[in-house]
Amino acid sequence: MPADRSVIADDRLMQDDQSSSTERSFDVPPLLLEYWQIVMRWKWLIAAIIGASVVVGLILSLLMTPQYSAKVRIEISREQKNVTNVQGLEAAEASRNNLEFYNTQWALLEARSLAERVARELRLATRDDFYAAHGVEPVDGDGGDANSSLRSAALRQKREQQVVNLLLDHIAISPIRGSALVDVGYTSASPELSAMIANQWTQQFILASMDRRFASTSDARTFLEGRLNELRIRLEQSEREAVNFAARRNIVQVNRTAEGGGGEGQTTLASMNLSLLNAELARATAQRVTAESRMNGGGRATAESISSPTLASMRAKRAETAADYAKMLVQFEPEYPPAVALKEQIAVLDRSIEREEGRIGGARASEYNEALKRERDLKGRVEALKSRLTEQERDGIQYQIYLREADTNRQLYESLLQRYKEIGVAGVAANNIAIIDAAKPPQEPSSPNLPLNLALALIAGIGLAGLATLALNQIDEGLRNPSDVNRAIQLPLLGSVPDVEDGSTLDLLRDPKTALSEAYFSIQSNIAFSTDHGVPRSLMVTSTRPAEGKSTSSFALATILARSGRRVLLIDADMRAPSLAGFVGLPNDRGLSNYLAGEDEWQNLLHHNGPTTPAYMLAGPTPPSAAELLSSERLPKLIGLLGERFDHIVIDSPPILGLADAPLLSRAVEGVVFVVESDGVPVRGIRQALARLRAAHARIFGVVLTKLHQRHAGYGYGYGYGYGYGQDDEGDKRA
Repeated sequence: MPADRSVIADDRLMQDDQSSSTERSFDVPPLLLEYWQIVMRWKWLIAAIIGASVVVGLILSLLMTPQYSAKVRIEISREQKNVTNVQGLEAAEASRNNLEFYNTQWALLEARSLAERVARELRLATRDDFYAAHGVEPVDGDGGDANSSLRSAALRQKREQQVVNLLLDHIAISPIRGSALVDVGYTSASPELSAMIANQWTQQFILASMDRRFASTSDARTFLEGRLNELRIRLEQSEREAVNFAARRNIVQVNRTAEGGGGEGQTTLASMNLSLLNAELARATAQRVTAESRMNGGGRATAESISSPTLASMRAKRAETAADYAKMLVQFEPEYPPAVALKEQIAVLDRSIEREEGRIGGARASEYNEALKRERDLKGRVEALKSRLTEQERDGIQYQIYLREADTNRQLYESLLQRYKEIGVAGVAANNIAIIDAAKPPQEPSSPNLPLNLALALIAGIGLAGLATLALNQIDEGLRNPSDVNRAIQLPLLGSVPDVEDGSTLDLLRDPKTALSEAYFSIQSNIAFSTDHGVPRSLMVTSTRPAEGKSTSSFALATILARSGRRVLLIDADMRAPSLAGFVGLPNDRGLSNYLAGEDEWQNLLHHNGPTTPAYMLAGPTPPSAAELLSSERLPKLIGLLGERFDHIVIDSPPILGLADAPLLSRAVEGVVFVVESDGVPVRGIRQALARLRAAHARIFGVVLTKLHQRHAGYGYGYGYGYGYGQDDEGDKRA
């Protein structure tokens, strides 16, 4: 094989992907046609489910007790007339939300408390006609006289619960869209009882609404009185705690200007003292720095020495004496007694000037020491005050908590007090619920509606049939028709092979006019289009599992290629379960395993049968490990040697799942023809097998669908024409 075959294979794979994506839209049948085929496949199951559903619906409709529905129409107004013009308990924002209001009213119409009011008002727990109208038996006591059981509190409570549950199950609240009208309906087997309960339901709803409105102010006043007493005590306690804490911690507030009662703007005595001392410390530091600068200044010509009158007079006297000494030296020698006297006088003046300057320097040091002492003293007092202020600020956090709690309690107390004053005159309003149409005993039953029930049963049957069909269709995961190949595994379909009876495959392949021969001839033609040089020089045929038709396909492809006058070799590489020897009737004593095991005379392993039949290389004796033999470099070498002698080499490969043989064989050939049995291996198994081939970088030419049943031949486009125009009746029966 060429060394760059893997690069060429990758390029061809890209071309195949592009061509397969182009062909995909043509391979997939119309969606309606696919659904129609599914329906035709399961038509008897669908008909049985639909028929059973209709029959069940008819029987249930005939067995149902007639029910009568009575309705009351009421109007629920949104706005109420408030005669006191004082804001009530309801917030202004809630008044603007009509949807929230009406949802609340509809929920109140279905409340359990309303059903309890109706049951008590009509004394339904003691009425036998009520239980009869609903087809139930009243709850009875455990033995004893019936009247005494009825008087029992426990039994009465159970019956009331039973009645309330029946009322809630049979009441229907139907708001009329886009209006303030609501229909309140009740359904039972008695028309008179239905009308009576519907009317009483609306009456009790109106009374319950009025009771809630008037009781709300009384409850609110009682609640507010209790809350005011609690808040008054809490306010006094919080203010007392704040004052006591400030006294214990010696917190003295000079001013407190924060808004809302917070402590952000407070000024304490300690903070003021710290501010003043800090200013003094800054000035003392400045004075100390100045004194230090004067003390450390270099040279004697300082400001103090220049401005000192004593030093000035001494320097003037020395200057005069020095001048006189200089004049005398002009006339006399330095040893001249008056000159010596002047020199001594100059030395005395120099010593005096030096002592005066030393005295001035000592004054600067003393000034620096005083400034430094004052600075240190102020620093100590500032640090002590800072510690005190820090401690006071920590205490101030708790102090502010007390103050905020007192302010909060004060605000709550004042707001509740104002609310308490207003609520006494709030809540007096006109009724906002009006009865538009009272309920009357209905003349015709509302259920059962036979046409509607049959229609619903038919729809339910169609739905159940559809679900059952889809479920069965999904469970059956095999490829059933040619159009499933490209859609399920995204590979081109090379062709389909009809299902034939066992034992007649070889006879049908030898006759070029049979449907089986026509099918494999079409497959061979499609394989020729998969490469740019026609039929591949070497290819292998494999499948997911055994008995899918790969050996038959290998034999058929080799036979059809040999009929065209080409030199073709068929190799049985399934050394675990060889089948070619049984096809051609040869002993499997020598073959591929001999060469892979080390025998170099491969010419002695070939079987030639004639110019129009392929040559064969059998599998040979079964080796201990077929995968180890196939993984050696002798297999590519053998294919290269055979390629020099034969035009085409077809290899019958072992199945993929569970074995490593097929991926190893794929390295030595140009590509792979993948065989799939119709209605056989699930799609997930096929995808796993293809994934193993792709992991080995094998090029997959396409899929051959074998054992296709006649009822699936009409799927897709063009599969219903059969496998040849010369197909006779006998061929139809075999397919």
